[in-house]
Order: sequence, then C-alpha cells, then structure tokens
Amino acid sequence: SDDQARLLIYDSLLSEYAVCGFEYGYSVMDSEALTCWEAQFGDFANGAQLVWDQFVSAAEEKWGQTSSLVALLPHAYEGQGPEHSSARLERFLQLCAEQNMIVANFSTPANYFHALRRQVARDVKKPLIIMTPKSLLRHPKCVSTPDDLTGGGVEEVLPADTDPADTTRHILCSGKVYYDLVTALEEDDRRDEIAITRLEQFYPFPEAELQEELERYAEADETVWVQEEPENMGAWSFVRPRLDDLLEAIHGPCEQRIQYVGRPASASPATGSAKVHDREQERLVGDAIDV
Repeated sequence: SDDQARLLIYDSLLSEYAVCGFEYGYSVMDSEALTCWEAQFGDFANGAQLVWDQFVSAAEEKWGQTSSLVALLPHAYEGQGPEHSSARLERFLQLCAEQNMIVANFSTPANYFHALRRQVARDVKKPLIIMTPKSLLRHPKCVSTPDDLTGGGVEEVLPADTDPADTTRHILCSGKVYYDLVTALEEDDRRDEIAITRLEQFYPFPEAELQEELERYAEADETVWVQEEPENMGAWSFVRPRLDDLLEAIHGPCEQRIQYVGRPASASPATGSAKVHDREQERLVGDAIDV
C-alpha cells in the first residue's frame, strides 16, 4: 500500500570491495535505513578487507563518521570446503576496540530478529557484523516462538539449563556448533552433567552476563571453550584472556583456566575433503562431551 515503506533490492557485480563500499556509503548517508550486505559465503568478505579496515572499524574514531551497516556473513563448518566455511571471525574481533562495532554469532531466530530491530532503533549508530551459518536456516532445533519474537530483546548470552549441582563440565560456545553438541548429548548418559552456555555476542563483550554464568557453574570440574574453527582462527584468541580473567576472579590466580576444544591450528580455514571434514567434526564433538 502507499503507507508501506519501500523495499529496494539490487543485484550487483561480483566485486565484494565495490559492493561493500557502496553499502557502507549508503548506510552513512541514510542512517535511518536498515542497510544490509549479505555475502554469498562469508569467506568472500576478504575481498572487501580495505572497507573493513579503513572505514567500518575506524571511521568513527578517525572522522566521527558513523555507520549502521549490517554485514551478514555465512560462517560455519558444514563440509563446504576451505573457501566456503569461514568469514574470518578472528579478523573482525581483532579490529574491535572503543565500542566501534558489534560482532555476533546468533543461534536463534529471535536473537537475530531483535538484533536487526536494535540496529534501527539505537541512537548511536554502529556497524553490525553477524556470522550467519547457512545450515541454521532449516535446522529443526533452531526455532523461536512467537512470544520470543514479539517480546524481549537481544540476549547476548544464552544461559545453560543444566542443574549446576550435577554439572561436571561447563562448555561455552557460539553459533552452529551448539546444535551439534546438543544433538550428540541427546543419547548420551552424561547429558545432565554437561552445561552449554552460548556466547551470542562477542563484542561489545558481555562480561557481566558471562561472569554470572561462570559463577553459577563455579563447582564444575572443567570450563571449556568449544569452536569449529582451527585454534589460530575463530574466537579463541579473543575470548581466552577474557574468560581467564573472569575465572581468575572466581577461583583465584591459576586455579582454573579456560580449556580449548576445536580443530588444531591450520594454514587453511578448512579441509577440502568432505570425508575428512566429517571425521574432524565427529572428533571435535566427541572431545567436547568426553568427560
């Protein structure tokens, strides 16, 4: 109807640098618009590295120029190979400082929805970088209720639901790997002993919410960060010192450190073999829940 806002969809040439630069400029000029750039695969964002480095992460500090750009970057280890698995989350996290942008990996439709609403409603505009696993589009467990969508807001940390008194291992993770872990635990006798907390937003880092979760599971024997990416990629280098600081505040110096479960360090983001991928993923999930 005439009362509805216009929806503008543009097809573009295959140049991430050109398109991302255009979308960034559009978001600067029309700060009230919800300007989204979705990569076919998150890996392609590296073709626009200049835009991330020079503008998205630093323009506010350099020139006082704000942007509300939303970057939707498919990112998850789903057997698609080294060019279709990683949006290079670690690079975006390395750029984070002085509240310059928001970086997230939402695991529920409601959180994704509320993040987009928040992006439009916020007074001070910030770029929003979202890792968006393609498999969660149709995952039977990745659902939200109508009440989740119509009420509430972004939950930067999704608490575990295991009884702390029975918990022996406290897992923290983000994104699609959560559903791999939950599926594996369904038929496992240890499902009541393993708590899984989801870190939905990496930056700004939700320190208070994580502190609360770590205190709730302070009696667990182990606290483990689980990720699909190789050890030298993903969020590990970003979360490790922060989680160690929180654990030290609870347990004292060196009493308990965050442990790592994920792929070993690698030059390539992912294997090119589907069979090798399946074996790696099975081993990763097994290591995560093997108490």
